Amino acid sequence: MDTNAVDGGHLLAFIERIEKLEEEKRAISDDIKDVYAEAKGTGFDPKVMRKIVSLRRQDKHKREEEEEILGLYLSALGME
Repeated sequence: MDTNAVDGGHLLAFIERIEKLEEEKRAISDDIKDVYAEAKGTGFDPKVMRKIVSLRRQDKHKREEEEEILGLYLSALGME
């Protein structure tokens, strides 16, 4: 791409959209942290909650497969 042919206005529009989305992402991240803190304040374990959120994102078959492998490994180590 010829640098003399760069459409500065178009580029700036993309940059500003990205910056706005990054700002929204930070705000959402802060909101999520607040929810975990609130849950912790009522006696829930945020670490376990994060794990549950992660598991719920996974495909059921993939999750079951990972749980089966985890059980196999724990058994092999005498931990189950």
